[in-house]
Amino acid sequence: MSILSYNEEVNMENFYDVVIIGAGPAGLAAGLYAARAKMKTLVLEKNKVGGQISTTNEVANYPGSISNATGPSITARMVEQAEEFGAERKKDNVVEVDFSDKIKIIKGEKGIYRAKSVIIANGATPKKIGCPGEDDLTGKGVSYCATCDADFFTDLEVFVIGGGDSAVEEAIYLTKFARKVTVVHRRDELRAAKSIQEKAFKNPKMEFLWDSQVVEIKGDGVVESIVFKNIKTGQTHEHHAAEEDGTFGIFPFVGYDPLSKIYEGKINMDKGYIITDDDMKTNILGVFAAGDIRVKSLRQVVTAVADGAIAAVQAEKYIENHFEE
Repeated sequence: MSILSYNEEVNMENFYDVVIIGAGPAGLAAGLYAARAKMKTLVLEKNKVGGQISTTNEVANYPGSISNATGPSITARMVEQAEEFGAERKKDNVVEVDFSDKIKIIKGEKGIYRAKSVIIANGATPKKIGCPGEDDLTGKGVSYCATCDADFFTDLEVFVIGGGDSAVEEAIYLTKFARKVTVVHRRDELRAAKSIQEKAFKNPKMEFLWDSQVVEIKGDGVVESIVFKNIKTGQTHEHHAAEEDGTFGIFPFVGYDPLSKIYEGKINMDKGYIITDDDMKTNILGVFAAGDIRVKSLRQVVTAVADGAIAAVQAEKYIENHFEE
């Protein structure tokens, strides 16, 4: 049944060639390519544009980025480019979608939109530790992306929170930069694959803190200390940054949450991530997915913008083949 009731009319102004849900790097790249192809394009975003990159102080691994490029500065340029070509952007929280018919319906808190095609680019968000100080010090010593931020902790101490494949692999990666990496895990053994564990245990820069959880992160402007609690004994202890360092890094790797709840039961997923082919096509004709919300091996700005570009080009081809002028 359509989410439009019989007496609800959708203004033709809210009828688009493509509606892009999410204004992170994937959504903005899709908006740029779609608008440049002369498609009537709408980018919907419930919060501020940029997604996870908007909280990144420096983006050093995005090809061609200018010196001292920040997440907000790159995002601002992406928005400017998309709007230069005519992409429309609205702030609205999508609460329901109907992909059952040829014309797709997207219902937001502020309006209802119809589209010939849809690009899903809601993204994913890192799971947080959930302790005091974590939010305040994110980007100031707390990071959720080793690939992005490892270089900032060259010759410093780093703590990695988690014991799965991703946590241990990222910890091994961080040893290329940090002088010491301590893996903090709630259990007394890692959950990572044995082959990964073997590499970790052989690495002279790595140490392990078992049966422990983080209960607080402290600092004035930067991370200065971290408080651990032993789950078995209940005892707590606080680790302070070395005086000569003044700070250290904290990398929680306890998983990601794809922002895909509104698509449950309406599109094929794997553990909440949307399944696509290499052309960003989902199992629903005319619906594409791009960026961190889809099943993929690397979640980075560079792969997100590539996804967005591919999705927009494929949406254009879909419209050409399925809608008459």
